[in-house]
Amino acid sequence: MSRIGNQIINVPAGVEVAIEGTEVTVKGPKGSLSQNFHEDMTVTLDGNAIKVSRPSDESEHKAFHGLTRSLLANMVTGVSEGFTKELELVGVGYRVQQKGKGITLNVMLSHSVEIQPADGAELEVDGNNYIKVTGIDKQVVGQLASTIRRVRPPNIYTGKGIRYADEVVRLKPGKSARRA
Repeated sequence: MSRIGNQIINVPAGVEVAIEGTEVTVKGPKGSLSQNFHEDMTVTLDGNAIKVSRPSDESEHKAFHGLTRSLLANMVTGVSEGFTKELELVGVGYRVQQKGKGITLNVMLSHSVEIQPADGAELEVDGNNYIKVTGIDKQVVGQLASTIRRVRPPNIYTGKGIRYADEVVRLKPGKSARRA
């Protein structure tokens, strides 16, 4: 029994869902998303509820059942509310600047790093050291935030670097702590 796959997705007001065979298109106030799903999964729309069902209890069908339901729920949430990832730059001299639609990072490298947003995502700079990545596609937003973080991940000894706003970096003691 798939606990995730059996849950019903409630469609909020202002969101339209169109199902054509294996392709599902979701339109809302923030935009439109469409995706093809596995041909064995059955997606049905009953009023304001989307239900996903599978043909058998094989392990492959169970896996696709939960995946399909999660992807559909993310599509509905994305077009109605959107997704946001926040990053912060920690360290002396670490700053970010808005440059058109993209950003320029100065994070103690020999050069500044310019990052342009992917289609379906927006970058917003708040102050000198906060970045907000927003969009309707959860995968695109998460990938762009991960790309920005990868420029200078947090140092485990000093804590300096680019981190998610809710990320907790546990600092390791250095050599001097070991001697004592």
